[in-house]
Formats: sequence, structure tokens, C-alpha cells
Amino acid sequence: MYQGQQEYDIGLEWGLPGVRRLDGQAALCVIVDVLSFSTCVDIGCGCGAALLPFRPDDEGAAAFAAERKAQLAGKRSRNKLSLSPVSMRALSAGSRLVLPSPNGAALSLECAAGEVVAGCLRNAAAVAAYAGSQGAPVRLIAAGERAPDGELRFAFEDFIGAGAIIHRLTGSKSPEAQAAEAAFLLARHDLLSHLRQCTSSLELIERGFADDIELAAQLDVSTCVPRLQAGEYRAL
Repeated sequence: MYQGQQEYDIGLEWGLPGVRRLDGQAALCVIVDVLSFSTCVDIGCGCGAALLPFRPDDEGAAAFAAERKAQLAGKRSRNKLSLSPVSMRALSAGSRLVLPSPNGAALSLECAAGEVVAGCLRNAAAVAAYAGSQGAPVRLIAAGERAPDGELRFAFEDFIGAGAIIHRLTGSKSPEAQAAEAAFLLARHDLLSHLRQCTSSLELIERGFADDIELAAQLDVSTCVPRLQAGEYRAL
């Protein structure tokens, strides 16, 4: 059994390796993929939609969407539903969207915790309030980025996104969780400026998606807590 942070109420893991190390030990996991899965889920569920995570390297996304009577998100775009937070604002209450993502969606489907919720900067306070009310150990999973060679890459935005939630939680915090909290506290007075300079954001800016970063950098503007049930994220 993995013993890494078991003695703490609040811990932080990274990516699929972190989820697999937990192996169902956590009662509540928070998936943090600020750019952009968790931010998309927050906005979409906040509109009253259901978001269905899907691994992008799996075949059959269109068939899965048809089976679940859902729309299928396309490649990142401003003009159609995609893994772009800006595009999520077009969702309507009662709609359903299959959202492929190499990071946040894959983590959501892999996680074997009793409860799984999606957290980001936008809903940090709301997610922390819910997680803290459950009276169980909390594990935050910072998604990170997938490098071209498939290796996990550190993602600053997920580190401070997790830190924003950790800062609002009470209980014993692992050194990893404390480090994320400290990073958030250093960045919180100018989150947009810090996010714009990180590697993930520079890649998005180069592709013309600077507006997504502005939405993702907003702190505590949402009261939505998206919880994963039966393969779908819905607002509590």
C-alpha cells in the first residue's frame, strides 16, 4: 500500500501516477486541471449542463456520445463546443456534452475515490467548502501536462489551482499540499499575470486562446461544485 501522505488530512498528488498510487485509498479526490478541463467542467455544469469525461486516445467517442444522447466536443475552438472554457458558455441547462481531455478527463475516469469533484481557481472556495464538510481525508490531483514523449510535465496553473483549494481547507496538510498553498499565496494578488507567463498559457496564447486564460484565472467567481456520478459531472 502506498504510504506517501496517508497520515495527513489533505494531500496532493500529480497526474495518472498519483491517482494510481492512491489506488482507491482516498474518500474524496479533487481533479485540478485549470487549463482547461476543470475550468470547462465548472463553467458547463454552472450552466446546468452535464459533462461526460472521455479519453481522447480512445476510439468510439462519437458512438459513445450518441449512446448517451450527448453532444461531442470537437478540437479546441472558439466557435464550437470544445476543450475551451470560452466555448462552454454556449451550453444550456439540461444539455449533455462528451468532453475528451488527455489530462483531466483521463484522471476523472481513472480515479477510484468514493467521491470525485472537479476544482479550479474559479470554484476554489466552493469546492473547499464542500470537501471540508464531508469529514474525510481529501486528496487533490494536479493534472499536469502530457509532454510530447508522453511523460508527465509540471503545470504551474494546476499547482496554484490546487493551492487555492488547499488554502481554504482545515486539517493537517502534507508538505506537498503546503507547497502548493504557498505558491498560491505568492501568486493570488495577480493571478492573471502569473498564469499568462506559465508554459501552458504561452502555448494557448500562441494558438489564439488568450481569452481562455482570462476565464481560468478568475478566483472564486463560481459556486458550482461539479461531482462525478455515473460517468457524468453535474453540479451539486
